[in-house]
Amino acid sequence: MWFKKKEKFREVSSSPATQIQEVDDIENDLIKTNLHQNLQFIKDALGTSSDIVIREILIGKEGTIKAGIIYTDGLTDTASLQNFILETLMLDIKEIELLGKTLPQKNLITVLKDVAMTVGDIKEIADFDVLFTDLLSGDTIILIDGYNHGLTISNRQWVERGVTEPVAQTVVRGPREGFTENLRVNTALIRRKIKDPNFWIESKKIGSRTKTNVAIAYINGIANDEIVKEVNLRLDRIMIDGILESGNIEELIQDTPYTPFPTVFNTERPDVVAAALLEGRIAIIVDGTPFVLIVPALFIQFFQSPEDYYVRTLIGSLVRLLRFLSFSITLLAPALFIAITTFHQTMLPPALLISLAAQREGVPFPAFVEALIMEITFEILREAGVRMPRAIGSAMSIVGAFVIGTAAVEAGIISAMMVIIVSITAISSFVSPSYDMAIATRILRFAFMALAASFGLYGITIGLIALILHLCSLRSFGIPYMSPVAPFNVSDQKDTFIVFPLWSLLTRPHLISQKNRVRQQNPSSAKPAPPKNKE
Repeated sequence: MWFKKKEKFREVSSSPATQIQEVDDIENDLIKTNLHQNLQFIKDALGTSSDIVIREILIGKEGTIKAGIIYTDGLTDTASLQNFILETLMLDIKEIELLGKTLPQKNLITVLKDVAMTVGDIKEIADFDVLFTDLLSGDTIILIDGYNHGLTISNRQWVERGVTEPVAQTVVRGPREGFTENLRVNTALIRRKIKDPNFWIESKKIGSRTKTNVAIAYINGIANDEIVKEVNLRLDRIMIDGILESGNIEELIQDTPYTPFPTVFNTERPDVVAAALLEGRIAIIVDGTPFVLIVPALFIQFFQSPEDYYVRTLIGSLVRLLRFLSFSITLLAPALFIAITTFHQTMLPPALLISLAAQREGVPFPAFVEALIMEITFEILREAGVRMPRAIGSAMSIVGAFVIGTAAVEAGIISAMMVIIVSITAISSFVSPSYDMAIATRILRFAFMALAASFGLYGITIGLIALILHLCSLRSFGIPYMSPVAPFNVSDQKDTFIVFPLWSLLTRPHLISQKNRVRQQNPSSAKPAPPKNKE
């Protein structure tokens, strides 16, 4: 409840029964029939908030009916308030003979909603909980003296960022539009791509104080009903005072919280969400953030880019294989260098071994400490480049890395080969299209470096076995995280490590969508036909 008024109040009605009923209404946060008491209740609940506008007016043909208009300045469209609400109540309604005369069977609230008001979305409210939620969301509230319910008119409007190009997930070829902080704009961007009546959007409010609007989007008949129920169940279980970003939702609904790997996919691209919905996945759209959550999320999904499907198959496959190679380099390159130079020098050619020995002759630290110093330095430079102003952020990170690396080699603290290894590792980490997966790889890199320094290649092998077992144990809303690799599915390999042509992708992922798996009815018609010889 927003506000509980426990003290007794002065009653206006002369009837004792009416007084008792109105006391119970206030204690239950129900709207009363007395307009003055309703407005006073709102003022007491909201304090001295200067952005809450409360105005009392007189309406009706003779101007004898008291009404109250309440709205939030800055969240409400004042132009529509003046042109379609105030003008209707104070001027237009005087020309209509319907206030209990021509339509005696209807009360004034019903008449205003059904006949008089020239606005789109109007609903009746009977308690203060709904009133405060709608009011602080930007709606206009109308209360009439003598009625224990009011009207909520949806005329929300506030300053917002327009649809611009995504910042975190850029592509060379593909749409340039990205999500905004407005939930309704985001749903419209998806609806623009999927014009299917089976595309359903369910709404919820999460957060006892923020009342954040959250939408669940899926295609009925394609999405798994059990997963839809599970998503609703996990969202309904959230008991928190505020949701400010989709990351709060992600942390509260993920299957395994203690893992570096993301089990909920997030994106700021409408085309990615549309493609995921067509595969049978479910989108969670949170008001106030441009990042939309997609569940269930699989390990392979974090290496896929929307550009893979907009270019030719050969190019998309090569680029995706390059991402997996970059992932391996980011995870294992420093650890392999430490293991080989510390325990397995005989694996190197003699010329390379002599060169590395000469470089490390004056270095006072072992290879592990050397790599740890450089990795931490590069992580600091990376984070500084992100947090600094964009005009100097990239230049600062590049110049800082160059100056520090050169100075460290000349000072004899770090070997030149270690600078090369760490630089290649840092560059490879930027190849990943998912920021969350890149962070997980960077965290695990330090663990593999420690294993390599302790046990050499045996430690790296043990770490890889443990990592694979951990990945195979993860679930995302009940779906195995490593599918379709483990468990292995032959038909789903067409969009795993390489990308097959679109005309060959006949079915949706096996474990994601089990109701309507067929993508294309006549795939043969999409195959390029051989040219005919002209006689």
